Amino acid sequence: MGRVTIQPIRLFGDPVLREQAEPVVGFDKELRTLVKNLVDTMRDEGGAGLAAPQLGVGLRVFAFDVDDVVGHIVNPVLSFPDAEEQDGPEGCLSIPGVYVDTKRRQNVVAEGFNEHGDPIRLIGTGLMARCVQHETDHLDGVLFLDRLDPAGRKAAMKQIRASEWYDAGKPPVVRTSPHGRGLFGLGR
Repeated sequence: MGRVTIQPIRLFGDPVLREQAEPVVGFDKELRTLVKNLVDTMRDEGGAGLAAPQLGVGLRVFAFDVDDVVGHIVNPVLSFPDAEEQDGPEGCLSIPGVYVDTKRRQNVVAEGFNEHGDPIRLIGTGLMARCVQHETDHLDGVLFLDRLDPAGRKAAMKQIRASEWYDAGKPPVVRTSPHGRGLFGLGR
């Protein structure tokens, strides 16, 4: 078994979480190390997904672990086969302890590449679809808080301010998603 490579996760308020990640162009040892770091850190934290920006790396790659399916996708492009939605609790390793009902699409198709540059296609429903959308949002500098209505955002910020990890001296800015709360314009 290889060396476990657990990395610190960037928390809400870190500017890297608000930046658009760059497409991966080199499918090399460095990318494979990043994928391993993502998977090891995600599993150590017990998360369903983890995106490169959460480790401070501005590249379009994320790992997932949903229903015993562990993997990663590089340069994901999402499409939605229908308009069905789900609404349920969502959290984030970069916003520990905060869970808020968040609307997402029920079904998603993600196309991208594996760590070697081979094309892959991931079809997700339910929790997998939620995870894929959440992690792809991270690659666009969007947090799940951005998808909440004003009342939900206010409740989430109350939870954040009460968290022991929150630094009141550096209050983060919550912005509105560039995609809007309506989910129908997300296919890219």
